[in-house]
Amino acid sequence: MLLVLAVLLVAVALLLVAMATASDAQASGIGRSIAVLQAMTNAPKELVSDVDRPFDQRVLEPLKARALSIGRRLSGADTSDRLRRKLDLAGNPAGWTVDRVVSTKVIAAVVGLVVGFVFSLLFGSGIGMRLVLAVGGLALGFMSPNLWLYQRAYDRTQRMQRELPDAIDLMTISVESGLGFDAAVQQVARNTEGPLSEEFSRMLREMQLGKGRAEALRSLSERSDLEDLHTFVGAMVQADAFGVPVGQVLRVQSGEMRVKRRQRAETKAQQVPVKITVPLIFCILPCLFIAVMGPAALTIMDNM
Repeated sequence: MLLVLAVLLVAVALLLVAMATASDAQASGIGRSIAVLQAMTNAPKELVSDVDRPFDQRVLEPLKARALSIGRRLSGADTSDRLRRKLDLAGNPAGWTVDRVVSTKVIAAVVGLVVGFVFSLLFGSGIGMRLVLAVGGLALGFMSPNLWLYQRAYDRTQRMQRELPDAIDLMTISVESGLGFDAAVQQVARNTEGPLSEEFSRMLREMQLGKGRAEALRSLSERSDLEDLHTFVGAMVQADAFGVPVGQVLRVQSGEMRVKRRQRAETKAQQVPVKITVPLIFCILPCLFIAVMGPAALTIMDNM
């Protein structure tokens, strides 16, 4: 019995040792499997990191960079200054920089070339006409950003011209009520909307950053082609330099601005008869002649 019991104890001990070894091997195997799975899941992310990036980072940014390099080669040395000036006149649209305008010109030129060539194929024209359409599309696409900036600057200047008399009136009332010139400008920037309000706000921020009043006013004048604004800035700079009362200068400027606005309105009213002549001759009078002379012409034809 003792021998049998000893054999059983040895067998049980061997069984326990085998189970422990098997569990350790299984644990190590599971660990190796987990490590392999982690490596398989992590390695592809590193390998396909370029593919997982957004479309604009993978395609559009390299395309813009290539177009920018080509545009810089084709542009002149003073292109950056001229484009920066156009952007200032257009109000510096959000997201638009000199580099973006240059790259957009090249991309738009390529698109215009393709569109012109496609139109030439659709119309079935000859080789000469296809070449003309392709070159025309290329030139139009290359100039389209400049045309857009010009139109935006023109619209902005016209709006500033309409808003300037009212802004000067509000500034005059604020100064005559006891506020300083800077506080009056702040009232205009706070209580009005539009490009003129944005320019006055920018002028105040420049003064807060350390610019003098005269320098900030000159910067305001340089960012616009509006002649009335140049006159106003010149008068305010001289008043600040010679110590002339600001309220008196503002009152004079307000009166001049209103006279100029009334003169512009009268000029446009006098241009109406001239402008309406062309549509009157080619659009209105032919219809009137048809309505008046048509029955008479039909009657004459029947009698003949």
